[in-house]
Amino acid sequence: MKKDTYLLLFFILLGACKNQGSTHAAKGLNNTVNYQLVKDWPQLPEGMILGNPTGIGIDSAQHVFVFHRASKEWPLLLPFSESLIPETTILELDRTTGKIINEWGSNFFIMPHSLTVDKDDNIWVTDVGLQQVLKFSHEGLLLMKIGEAKISGNDSSHFNRPTDVAVASDGSFYVSDGYRNSRVVKFSAAGHYLFSWGRKGDKPGEFNLPHSIELDGAGNVYIADRENSRIQVFDPDGKLLKEWKDDGFGKLYAIRIDKASQNMVAVDYITNYISPKGSNIIILTLDGAPIARFGRSGDYEGPVCRYHDLAIDKGGNIYVGDILGNRIQKFKRIPD
Repeated sequence: MKKDTYLLLFFILLGACKNQGSTHAAKGLNNTVNYQLVKDWPQLPEGMILGNPTGIGIDSAQHVFVFHRASKEWPLLLPFSESLIPETTILELDRTTGKIINEWGSNFFIMPHSLTVDKDDNIWVTDVGLQQVLKFSHEGLLLMKIGEAKISGNDSSHFNRPTDVAVASDGSFYVSDGYRNSRVVKFSAAGHYLFSWGRKGDKPGEFNLPHSIELDGAGNVYIADRENSRIQVFDPDGKLLKEWKDDGFGKLYAIRIDKASQNMVAVDYITNYISPKGSNIIILTLDGAPIARFGRSGDYEGPVCRYHDLAIDKGGNIYVGDILGNRIQKFKRIPD
């Protein structure tokens, strides 16, 4: 091979390396939506153990709540240990400084999964080890428990590894029940079972691990059907309205609606179980059309991540929990 050819290949490769994370912009499909990774956020105390940050939510004061597993790890083969996590597992963070405002949840949880903040600033979590959905006050007072502790089932009073909660404006709530039941369950505001729908499969209306759940202003129910790499949309009574698929979707872990822009934000993940390719943050219209994506397949300065949950503040800033590196990332929205 001639010397000039070697030089040409060298500069092509050099350019390719520079393009990997050279900016923080989310390059869109037909548009550009700009975000910037905020470095050195959050600012946690030295020596603190941050476990898998599996749940993220934001209250009315725009404080960021994080549900994490501390010293507990998800076992690859064995059943969950039933020991309670001794460390605090719920953190309340200042969205600007990233410093801890409050923390609670020690000696209560087995295997944290999701966190949702409702319009009254109550904190809802799912624990796939406890097999329960739990509602707390903003300061950590237990208000409601749904499901029988440590007992799995597929009926009106049991779950089998529930994954997420979405609370409607009237206080009723939906649970994605999740890892083994592949269904969605609706409860009244008082916690009474109303109805459920779904079964395992890949046909419309079926699920293969409904992992995240979200509601729009009309009460329609959006489900991140993780292993089917799609989002399904239902009316409040469980009737299928739409199915969103895209060749760019990996396994879809979480979805949230940005109330300011009325766009959907999703996170996915791709791995071959040996070398993880990482996650994307995907911006979509509420008709399911992708607008932009960044992370694995777009410009992004940062490590390979496995995003498990996300939250969006009133300024459009995105917060994600990375369970591959046990970190929380904040992406600041840059105005167009």
